[in-house]
Amino acid sequence: MSYKQLLTKIDQSLKANEQVVVTIDGMSAAGKSSLAALLKEAYGCYVISLDSFFLRSEQRTPERLAKPGGNIDYERFLEEVLMPLRAGAPFAYRPFDCSVMDFSDPIYVDKHPLTILEGVYSMHPYFAQSCNSNAVNDISVFLKIDEATQHDRLIKRNPALFDRFINEWIPMENTYFEHFNVAEKCNFVLTRKQNSNKTLA
Repeated sequence: MSYKQLLTKIDQSLKANEQVVVTIDGMSAAGKSSLAALLKEAYGCYVISLDSFFLRSEQRTPERLAKPGGNIDYERFLEEVLMPLRAGAPFAYRPFDCSVMDFSDPIYVDKHPLTILEGVYSMHPYFAQSCNSNAVNDISVFLKIDEATQHDRLIKRNPALFDRFINEWIPMENTYFEHFNVAEKCNFVLTRKQNSNKTLA
């Protein structure tokens, strides 16, 4: 699948539906935020990042972190974002800033024909199960990247956090991907080309 095919699918969905939700999940450094930014530029839509919903200190118990996809605050994401989004109502959510371990100022979201949900764990089955639906999105995308390019991008992005990505966060992501067969459940699977500056193939 290609980026152009994704745009075609979004355009078709917008013509047929009053509201469209696109979910972008996938590997670290594969270009999720870049793709979301491209779609925001193309459609003037809202982008909501799962990075704003990592666990607070008191939630980071061994039991919670041992669960596949457990290191995201999916309960709060459901309450603050998904429920009002599905209801077609304006809403506000509180981004959690891991650098200071506290909430930032609320972000307000008005009703818009297209909304992008991006980030690892955005396809967590908890969301669909809680909404009594097969899916909370109309279009789902999974982004892949080869290991060498992924490591190169992570080192350039933040050398101080590279070891944590390799030893902690990426293994947790992989457990989530494999346990829930995330890529197989997405409408589109896009791969970042090795040693390429292009966001998508």
